[in-house]
Amino acid sequence: MSVKIFDTPEVQDFLEAVAGFDQAGGNQRAKQILHRLLSDLYRLIDDFDVSPEEFWSSVSLLNALGHDTQFGLLSPGLGFDHYLDMRQDAIDAEAKRVGGTPRTIEGPLYVAGAPEAEGFARMDDGRDTDGETMWLTGQVRDVDGTPIAGAKVEIWHADSKGGYSFFDPSQSEYNLRRTIVTDAEGRYTARSIIPSGYGVPEGAPTDVVLKALGRHGERPAHIHYFVSAPGHQHLTTQINLAGDPYTYDDFAFATREELVIPATRIDDAAEIDKRQLEGPFAEVVFDIELSRTDAPELQTRHARPRAKEDAQDAGSQLAATAKV
Repeated sequence: MSVKIFDTPEVQDFLEAVAGFDQAGGNQRAKQILHRLLSDLYRLIDDFDVSPEEFWSSVSLLNALGHDTQFGLLSPGLGFDHYLDMRQDAIDAEAKRVGGTPRTIEGPLYVAGAPEAEGFARMDDGRDTDGETMWLTGQVRDVDGTPIAGAKVEIWHADSKGGYSFFDPSQSEYNLRRTIVTDAEGRYTARSIIPSGYGVPEGAPTDVVLKALGRHGERPAHIHYFVSAPGHQHLTTQINLAGDPYTYDDFAFATREELVIPATRIDDAAEIDKRQLEGPFAEVVFDIELSRTDAPELQTRHARPRAKEDAQDAGSQLAATAKV
């Protein structure tokens, strides 16, 4: 269709009214952002000759995403989370904050308040009989290689079926979630189980969007980290376990080469006995480097709704209802 009305004075005046530019109240930044967003969408309707049927079908899908609290799941699938990381990498480079373990996406499945331990923690509750025992360990250092004692290492990951405690009601509270404070040598160690990869729910709104793009919704086996220490930049990252079929085909675009870590199977009796385990296990070693900063705002994780993080924050409580 050749009809194009976006650039007409009537539409441009209409956009300014919709964005509230003719009103004294409201938030000026919100008006500017919404004006830009609506302008891009109105132009898209013109350029692609979007039909009423296509528009209302999209509205219905947005309603379904909201109803199932899946915007936080679709966001990494559409690359927003990785794009924000790319921007932050560029901001750090411009500020000459270089070095340290690479960041990557947080994802929507963190839950605040996990039990805290000194040096070592057992993360699993022993009920997942399908899970292979994992010995997860590493050292937190600064960019010069000096160990950081007292660093806080928050770890969370899925079980052998790809489910996360809290969001999966069949698991015990805080299963596979722990905070470990590094010892005098900057070391942390966790006994856990090898996580499974997982996919977005079949037929869910996120799955509908991805399939419309000809894409899958699978994630490889991975382990999430928050790492923080006074005087150092907070790190949000995750490791992907080498050998998973989706390690380099992650729908959430979280894979970084430096963060692909092998799980080495150990069946030596002396090593098993040394760790007081019952049989063979997989060892995963992930050392972490934190870059230094004096800026307090860089030493903590950015604010966003997270399950159980703020009992007074409606967004945090809504984050706890995500269907994944």
